[in-house]
Amino acid sequence: MSTLTTLLVANRGEIACRVMRTAKAMGLTTVAVHSAIDRDARHSREADIRADLGGSKATESYLQIDKLIAAAHASGAQAIHPGYGFLSENAGFARAIEAAGLIFLGPPASAIDAMGSKSAAKALMETAGVPLVPGYHGQAQDLDTFRAACERIGYPVLLKATAGGGGKGMKVVEEVSQLAEALASAQREALSSFGNGQMLVEKYLLKPRHVEIQVFADQHGHCLYLNERDCSIQRRHQKVVEEAPAPGLSVEQRKAMGEAAVRAAQAIGYVGAGTVEFLLDARGEFFFMEMNTRLQVEHPVTEAITGLDLVAWQIRVAQGEALPITQEQVPLIGHAIEVRLYAEDPTNDFLPATGHLALYRESAPGPGRRVDSGVAQGDDVSPFYDPMLGKLIAWGEDREQARLRLLSMLDEFAVGGLKTNLGFLRRIIGHPAFASAELDTGFIPRYQDQLLPAVGALSDEFWQAAGAAFMQSLPAGDGPWADTRGFRAGLPAEVSLHLSCNGQDRLVTLQGDAFALRGEQLSFERQGVRRDLLAVRSEGSEGSVFLRWDGEMHAISLFDPIAAVEANQSHQGGLTAPMNGSIVRVLVEVGQNVEAGMQLVVLEAMKMEHSIRAPEAGVVKALFCQEGEMVAEGSALVELETAG
Repeated sequence: MSTLTTLLVANRGEIACRVMRTAKAMGLTTVAVHSAIDRDARHSREADIRADLGGSKATESYLQIDKLIAAAHASGAQAIHPGYGFLSENAGFARAIEAAGLIFLGPPASAIDAMGSKSAAKALMETAGVPLVPGYHGQAQDLDTFRAACERIGYPVLLKATAGGGGKGMKVVEEVSQLAEALASAQREALSSFGNGQMLVEKYLLKPRHVEIQVFADQHGHCLYLNERDCSIQRRHQKVVEEAPAPGLSVEQRKAMGEAAVRAAQAIGYVGAGTVEFLLDARGEFFFMEMNTRLQVEHPVTEAITGLDLVAWQIRVAQGEALPITQEQVPLIGHAIEVRLYAEDPTNDFLPATGHLALYRESAPGPGRRVDSGVAQGDDVSPFYDPMLGKLIAWGEDREQARLRLLSMLDEFAVGGLKTNLGFLRRIIGHPAFASAELDTGFIPRYQDQLLPAVGALSDEFWQAAGAAFMQSLPAGDGPWADTRGFRAGLPAEVSLHLSCNGQDRLVTLQGDAFALRGEQLSFERQGVRRDLLAVRSEGSEGSVFLRWDGEMHAISLFDPIAAVEANQSHQGGLTAPMNGSIVRVLVEVGQNVEAGMQLVVLEAMKMEHSIRAPEAGVVKALFCQEGEMVAEGSALVELETAG
């Protein structure tokens, strides 16, 4: 085997940046691939060599096997790292890489075949005697078959795509009346994300914990488990918080689950990094769920408690090296917690957000602090890919130290220009139940009122701070504000501003000596307590400023009455696109009578489907979209004439 000198990463975003970081540290030349719209993305900028795949959608770029292999040959790469998602668990990709004379930094194609299908994996585990959650994993995919299976299993049930994960093609069905729509939507999502619409169905367990085992195997028959991770806190069946080790797991449970995971890996001749996922119930019993034949998003917490670099291990094992330690030598040092930062709106059912990152400030580096991200200030977040911006990872000597360190990191992080889940993450990590390690997959729904508080009117105190931040951020002598410069010097001049923020507006009157600005820190005092707030002028936007308030970044601008009227008129009587995306289904026609809650249009964005439903009964008066069309956020889709 020739010496590996150049590595191509067949992915994008934070995982591409993370893989390239280790590759460069090992002295390798790195090759990035990118779609047309990712030409100047961070992973592309950080690579030594970059190859243009063209297209915008993943199906036109990152999922094109021939283009990826051609890019490897053209760049002189001897190996390909698939990252996660996209083609990372595609056996055809692994075989094509091998046929091209290249090294695949993943398991053999036969192992991907065995575990890549959830149905086949469950059959294999059943033969091996690993306990399974009751379900149907057969080949028949018609509605009647699933209806009969669901009746046998008992509702609620969970529909899952057999060919992938990450919440794509996954739906909870509470009763039989929801099954047909949920099955059709899940099949479309699965086909779009993985090229395979095959589904399985399982009993939906109540209050389970999601505990997974990190395994690693070499080409010499050795396989280790590198402890476990708890990934129970999820939204939309996608992980939000992960930690290692799993709180409350006994030494005996860790050993039993770890050894079961190793047996599963060895049974299929596994090589490289993989994860065996289990559901752990309150009685301590565990059930096999699936095996991910790739590196996981949450691998940094395992690295933090072991001191190992799993990507470096992947590179070495792929070249034939043996694992450097035995099972008895696997470290378990302290505790680590990771959160996933997404461009999404938690107050609107976690809908993905797109737009320009006018502000992006990461937490300060330091001991026990790590940020893995794939964006930088000034980048654009498109509707074509997963909405994850990056991950924050904190390590501590114990869980509480790690938790407090992560809270500090979240407090320092700042993102402006689009919606994110940053404040939502802060509320999770700061919640007393999380501090007490009361973990299960129902955590977010159970504490929803505290984690997702209702959006109310912004307070008088906020508007005062917003006015001060807005005034203080303006350059001295700037246009019409030149005559208010005395305000900056602390003079008692009174200034009135009509400001807008988050769809609300307020006429604010300020006294010049009420606030003080030092750099980007706005200080003000109330009832003897002084607070410091981050106030940053928006990049490339005149008369706009970002202000951190109660853990959230708020964009403040001068109120524009004309724009407000136009926005109100555009929403009257119409249903609009909640985000940029493509129309995959138009389910109604002009003149059709519809009932409240009925699906009208299905929009796909960031690899997930979102239904536009009738808010009340009425008649479709007009349609402004068609299947296959790209639409922008706020675009009118359907005009509905209601009885009211």
